[in-house]
Amino acid sequence: MPSMIDLFVGYLDSLTGHLALAAYLLAVTGERAVWRRLKKLPLLFLSPLVYILLSVGLYAVPELRTFQYYISSLSILVMCALWVRWTWGWGSWQSFAATCMAGIFQVADATLTMMIPIPFAAASGMHLAISIAVCLLLYKLRFGTWFRLLLDNGSSPWRTALLLFTLEAVMEVLLRLVNGVQPRFLTFYYLLVVAMVVLMAVLIVYLAQRLDAARKMQAQQDVIVQQRLYEQDLETIRREVRAFRHDYKNLLAGLSQQAGEGELEGLRHTLSELDAGFDLRLGRKIQASTQIGNLQIPEVRSLLLSKLAVMREKGVECRLEALYPVADVDMDVWDLVRCLGILIDNAVEAALDTERPWVEIVLLAQDRRVFLRVSNPYTNDIEPRNMWNDGWSTKGAGRGLGLPSYQRILEGHPNASPCTSWEDGVFVQELTVEGRL
Repeated sequence: MPSMIDLFVGYLDSLTGHLALAAYLLAVTGERAVWRRLKKLPLLFLSPLVYILLSVGLYAVPELRTFQYYISSLSILVMCALWVRWTWGWGSWQSFAATCMAGIFQVADATLTMMIPIPFAAASGMHLAISIAVCLLLYKLRFGTWFRLLLDNGSSPWRTALLLFTLEAVMEVLLRLVNGVQPRFLTFYYLLVVAMVVLMAVLIVYLAQRLDAARKMQAQQDVIVQQRLYEQDLETIRREVRAFRHDYKNLLAGLSQQAGEGELEGLRHTLSELDAGFDLRLGRKIQASTQIGNLQIPEVRSLLLSKLAVMREKGVECRLEALYPVADVDMDVWDLVRCLGILIDNAVEAALDTERPWVEIVLLAQDRRVFLRVSNPYTNDIEPRNMWNDGWSTKGAGRGLGLPSYQRILEGHPNASPCTSWEDGVFVQELTVEGRL
């Protein structure tokens, strides 16, 4: 049975590892609001205590002593993943994936520290020092940006989590083998651990870049398709103008006859029908074409064209307003497209529950500031505390995946300010992107 001193030293060692893990979590997620996350750090300190109690319990069962380390390590991953889920508000798979990614760096750090024959206090200090140095390097290399992109791929978060768990398990095995390495092989072992960590980090970045490239390629293809649709709309307007010009001559002849015969009431009625017919056949199309033409960012214009087509198919009235040219935005354009797509999809889904569904989209640019507003009618109850949680929706389980992703995207853009409001049956989402000096 371990002595009290052994348990105390084990607790301090586990606490040091948890502090290093927390630092790596901030780095691999590219977290900018560090203080907001650190305020919830004290709850993580319960994990080392649970780890010690579990280790003692497993030690008391002879059949489980062989697997004591691995069971305890798995329990730490689960407890830390629960802390990440509570702190970041992510889904379970995303939280577990982030914990495993941070665990890879933390275990490699611990492995390298164990190779150096120094006192416990010095080893703990070196462990934390290496962690801070590596975290600063990860921030500088923008590793968190790529890793967050991989996490935001909502199609298969469990695959990412299982891949990272496998890689973390490999690092745990390397840590257990360090005590059996002969002194003459320590240098080779040191290089092997460093190479493994670097290769794992490169693999994550490579997968994220592949995902990003595929997304951009698909978006570029959508731009080409939507540009063709836009040109087809312009051609339709041109044909309508030619047909209306032909009809206009005949209408003028009829109006001249009515005016000559003094039929003022009939003249007013005919002019009213002419005005309504023009607005129905051409006015709205020309107005929509003008608004779309003011969107000079191809990716944004492509997205809106596709969303307008979807809304027409679903019978949702779209009110688009872009009175002035929007040519540039101080934000990654693909992130802006993702945010706009999320807001429009949520607005359309909510509007379809109303008797007269409509969505209003406003895009304004002035003095390097871009303002976006998406509004829609709603009938469901709104719960402000839950609407930003993964999986929550007024329509039941399995929905509500958009707004948490929207929030995570904006966390990487401090110059972007979101605002949400609802009143008198209208739900409004606003986003202001300030220009950077």
